[in-house]
Amino acid sequence: MTAPDTTASRRGKLFPIAVVAVTAVVIALLLLGGGTSTDDGADGGRAGGAAGAELADLTGLERREGGDPLAEGPTDAPVGLIVYSDYQCKFCAAWTTDTLPALREYVAAGHLRIEWRDISIFGEPSDRAARAAYAAGLQDMHGEFHDALFADGGTRGADGLRQEALVELAGEVGLDTERFAEDLTADATRAVAARNAAEAESLGAVSTPSFLLAGQPVVGAQPPEVFTAVIDEALAEADTAR
Repeated sequence: MTAPDTTASRRGKLFPIAVVAVTAVVIALLLLGGGTSTDDGADGGRAGGAAGAELADLTGLERREGGDPLAEGPTDAPVGLIVYSDYQCKFCAAWTTDTLPALREYVAAGHLRIEWRDISIFGEPSDRAARAAYAAGLQDMHGEFHDALFADGGTRGADGLRQEALVELAGEVGLDTERFAEDLTADATRAVAARNAAEAESLGAVSTPSFLLAGQPVVGAQPPEVFTAVIDEALAEADTAR
């Protein structure tokens, strides 16, 4: 069983990098202070401002916390990426398979920090998976568990996100399952999941996947070049500023 396709921004179209999204209406309007529309339009790439307006710089939402269980990359990496995702979203799974590997090369080089904020828009199974990913991160294995949840570019469905199934998966990736099960249901873990979901909702990031890359929104399961071009530009600007 896979998650239902409920919004236009989940239709899976992959736009070339030259396309500037005028269709990321929810996020773009909120960041511009231009309204609270709930029509997120068609698929898009990097969100651009209407009539030459400038989007707010949201790099301040990057937490850059040492030891963050939901982050990859150094806290002082020049570029930050926030990922708003759901473990029942098939396009999040596709992005994990098709785009994330290229971005992890920047992580390995110390150029990029990725922070995950799960939205859990498909209900309790998604929320439980988000808590499971955090519990895995408490054992320094968020990346391995995240990838296992999206194995082969697909989702596990609601049945695969039952607590018993998640504990079994934790064992398969090498986690301490007893500790994992405790952390999965801990109040502190629930609080983190709720905080991340509330942040996404406050931004209007109501479809998945959505991103903030170098402080600017990117919407949809975009191909690697959409992200790498922005990262390369930000790195070049950082070098120039030195």
